[in-house]
Amino acid sequence: MLLALQKKSKGPFPGKQGKKSGQEPSNGGGWKSLFGGPSFFGNLTTTILIFLLLMSVYSLVESYLQPSNEIPLSTIATDVVAGKINKITVSGDALDVVYTDESKKTSRKDSAAGLPETLATYGVTPEQLTKVSITIQGQSGFQFWFFMLSPILLPLLFIGFLFWFLSRQVKGAGMQAFTFGQSKARITDPADQSQRVTFADVAGAREAKEELLEIVDFLKNPKKFLDIGARIPKGIMLMGAPGTGKTLLARAVAGEAGVPFFSISGSEFVEMFVGVGASRVRDLFQMAKKAAPAIIFVDEIDAVGRVRGTGVGGGNDEREQTLNQILVEMDGFEPNEKVVVMAATNRPDVLDPALLRPGRFDRRVTIDLPDRRDREEILKVHARKKPLGPDVNISVIAERTPGFSGAELYSLMNEGAILAARENRTEVTQYDLIRSIEKVMLGPERKSHLLTKKEKELTSYHEAGHALVSSVLPNADPVHKISIISRGRAAGYTLKLPFEDKKMQSKKQFLDDIAATLGGYVAEEELFDDVTTGPSNDLMVITSLARNMVIRYGMSEKLGPVAFGERQLGSEPYSENVAAQIDAEVSRIIDEAKVRARQVIVDHRKALDAIAKELIQKETIERADFEKILIANGITPKKREEEGVDIVPESAGMA
Repeated sequence: MLLALQKKSKGPFPGKQGKKSGQEPSNGGGWKSLFGGPSFFGNLTTTILIFLLLMSVYSLVESYLQPSNEIPLSTIATDVVAGKINKITVSGDALDVVYTDESKKTSRKDSAAGLPETLATYGVTPEQLTKVSITIQGQSGFQFWFFMLSPILLPLLFIGFLFWFLSRQVKGAGMQAFTFGQSKARITDPADQSQRVTFADVAGAREAKEELLEIVDFLKNPKKFLDIGARIPKGIMLMGAPGTGKTLLARAVAGEAGVPFFSISGSEFVEMFVGVGASRVRDLFQMAKKAAPAIIFVDEIDAVGRVRGTGVGGGNDEREQTLNQILVEMDGFEPNEKVVVMAATNRPDVLDPALLRPGRFDRRVTIDLPDRRDREEILKVHARKKPLGPDVNISVIAERTPGFSGAELYSLMNEGAILAARENRTEVTQYDLIRSIEKVMLGPERKSHLLTKKEKELTSYHEAGHALVSSVLPNADPVHKISIISRGRAAGYTLKLPFEDKKMQSKKQFLDDIAATLGGYVAEEELFDDVTTGPSNDLMVITSLARNMVIRYGMSEKLGPVAFGERQLGSEPYSENVAAQIDAEVSRIIDEAKVRARQVIVDHRKALDAIAKELIQKETIERADFEKILIANGITPKKREEEGVDIVPESAGMA
């Protein structure tokens, strides 16, 4: 698939929205959960039998392998008479015999009689016995009772341990039933320096931090506000695109104020049992009130805060019950209660109006995607613990990443460090960071994806078409890099980035972007008299963009400044006649852009051939080399208006 990529700043125009939040599976009940499943007793019995079998086999093998030195009493009596025995040690019924040649034997006597009486029955006289040293070792009381009672006590202890273990499992399962409605919030202790986050750790978002400083001041000095009759907002709603740092800002407020931070996801309230979510809400607010001053943070609140009355789930919808309880708890706050509720969402349009009314989440803080200066500050924060090479220019990286969120910038710096470590280097260079930009945007290089000679030529002309049309049309973004090395799902790509972040997009810019995106399609038609499946993604992009121009931005001369809603199943915001006119306008916009792209390619055919041949030879063209080709063919490259210089030096990143 051939892609012409363009990373835009999100202003009033739609971007990617939505974020899937993981939901922990609820714990099932029943006897299976109490004892680890139906095979618990079978496994326990099998384990005990295997243990006893191993003990028996070990004892049997040991008895065969261990040499036996035990001799009968008659032999000892004969050896005493013959004068061969030097010493006999008596320990209970056991006899340890040491011969004159230092050899040792063992034997046993009758427990009812002493050693002299026992040997006398075998014909040993007292005079003969006096020649042998006899030592009596008495058995201690503990050893005596241990050996006497161990055959009885050990089985009883084993059975007692088994009953204790099983009862403990049952008790634990029973306690889970009582704690099912308790909050699962994670608590961050303000004294824990390893988890503390402050505003110094949050780069960018200057306006958002200024708004939140009031909350910090209130949590530190509530009396100053209460004495003058001011009431700090009870709830703060953080709104912004995914990855812009909403959760990080909430943690920074708690860190600056030095108060406990209770964080929970909206999906953790919802369970299959009605009333559990509401119970967890009550428990969470009760915990926060006891720890006040404190902050409650609910991430992805749209999981439970969507508009009510949709009919999903019936009258006892668990999500609605949970939302109702949140509304009641926030209304129940007293003026002197020092608990602030913060929530985050990237879908504020789906939230229930009752959640956003004054008295609840009445302060809304919007966190935009970072601009160039903010991106530079964020990159410096993420580069603190990374050894950077002397050639690293953070400003250049910030300029090449318009539209990147804070999370994407973190991933960029991390990928740069990974690339350096993979090549056994101790410093991160500028080339590593340049490569990591493309890796974050498109994915890793697919070096194993080899193109045939024909496919390589076609891909080169396709990407050259994108780059040429974008460079000639005045309102299209300048080209920074062209490559026919596969990345992700793209067989090749043209990297087009604006010199400055754009908060708004004009109609002329849209039209030039559509024409530049069609440059690859037109190049295939002109040179090969055929089209492939390569431009499929390009066609999807321009169709969506042209339709948005007509139905959302009022940029159609025929239909005028009218915004039409999207047609959905069961919802018809406009008639079939209007739908036909919209389709006709979309086709007209695309057809006119195609004509403009074809005209550029026909007028500058030599430049197209030069770019394509360079791509076939080198596979990648950086901006400096690309502009040399443009100048050689009479095309003036686009420059920064205020400086008239490139934003990427020639030494930066040659693939």
